[in-house]
Amino acid sequence: MTARRLSAGVVVARETDDGARLLLLRAYKDWDFPKGHVEAGEDPLAAAVRETREEAGIVDLEFAWGEDFVETAPYAGNKIARYYVARTRAERVELPISSELGRPEHHEYRWVDLTEAFALTRPRLRPVIAWAAGKIMVVARLA
Repeated sequence: MTARRLSAGVVVARETDDGARLLLLRAYKDWDFPKGHVEAGEDPLAAAVRETREEAGIVDLEFAWGEDFVETAPYAGNKIARYYVARTRAERVELPISSELGRPEHHEYRWVDLTEAFALTRPRLRPVIAWAAGKIMVVARLA
């Protein structure tokens, strides 16, 4: 059996005039929240903050709902992703060039409402979105 690999990330929420929006990043066809591998000896929350900075250029994170987290079921070679939820005032997202890849890790970003978050992401992320929505009291707007 393959050992579990832990990734950590942040569901980044931003208040807008139209309600809360969540940050999604796209790599190829997959949309996800900023996240990445937790290094040996690294605290998962510190890894989540580091990955958000590295992948989206966001350093303004306020963990207004505490350090609670939710984890996905195992996927892709027994990987588990742990997500925290944080608020930001930052609107601007940067997709910096990864030194390992020589290009940005992600192709695009979007600030989305709950309906779009559910529509764009894989089923394994839907419990994460629902959990985060419960934390930030976001109500999906019906089109």
